[in-house]
Amino acid sequence: MNALLRETPRPTGVIETRALGKVYAAGSEAEVVALCDVDMRIGRGEFVAIMGPSGSGKSTLMNLLGCLDTPSAGTYWCDGIDVASLDAEGRARLRLDKIGFVFQGFNLLPRMDALENVAMPMGYANVHREQRLKRAHEALEAVGLGNRQHHRPSEMSGGQQQRVAIARALINRPPILLADEPTGALDSKTGEEILALFKRLQQEDHTVVLITHDPDVAHHCDRIFTMRDGCLTEETRA
Repeated sequence: MNALLRETPRPTGVIETRALGKVYAAGSEAEVVALCDVDMRIGRGEFVAIMGPSGSGKSTLMNLLGCLDTPSAGTYWCDGIDVASLDAEGRARLRLDKIGFVFQGFNLLPRMDALENVAMPMGYANVHREQRLKRAHEALEAVGLGNRQHHRPSEMSGGQQQRVAIARALINRPPILLADEPTGALDSKTGEEILALFKRLQQEDHTVVLITHDPDVAHHCDRIFTMRDGCLTEETRA
């Protein structure tokens, strides 16, 4: 057997990184190490948190896991695919097929109703409009908003807007959901409801990765990865 194959066994996680690093240029000579030698394995159907203070590297890591940025070093496999083997078009296709994003700010288009907001990502997949709207309706039903599909964001509460954002993330049926501070703009009761929804999605075999600085939020997850100064410093069971 080739020695290189022995040293680099096939990844077993739906998300797996080895010695992942990211360095940014900060001038003609200076460099900023945003991420350093991160080894991480997340299995299918897990609900995990990546926790740390501002500047710890957790957002940089999320951008790499979401294929929104490319690493300076190391390897990342997303659902068995070596992301380094993909060009920009391939990474865009991977994001579309494999990853759903949920953000603290919801990022809904104000002139579109909930149904249109949820259906929007399927436009990039060249799915016929009728099929897009049918799938969007099903996604809204799944998050408990089937009766609000024709309301615009301004006509909905923060919790309802976040549910629309989650439905949009689910529209292409990705195996992975990346959620960046998804409860940060919500009151505590609504935040608990959103976390319960993520827990239900986990039970439906989605892998949910939640970025947070809040220990109370992180303890809803199965495992917690703690980051500081660009390094993964601790992995614990919640």
